[in-house]
Amino acid sequence: MTQENIGTTDSRLMDLEIRLTHQEATLQELNDVIVQHQKLIDRLSLEIAALKEQLLAQAQPNIASPAEETRPPHY
Repeated sequence: MTQENIGTTDSRLMDLEIRLTHQEATLQELNDVIVQHQKLIDRLSLEIAALKEQLLAQAQPNIASPAEETRPPHY
């Protein structure tokens, strides 16, 4: 190998190492965002479930079932 080829190879290797380092940093940033989003999704899912329970509790009629109803006096 000539000195010029060695220099070119070293330059290419250094370029690849720099690119790899940037890609690893980007991948870590993306992973961090995904973790944050999953935590948010989990929290919002819990909040939705709690709101559903509240809504169902408020939607319960205040009317007694037919078995629990007392007959009016004219029967």
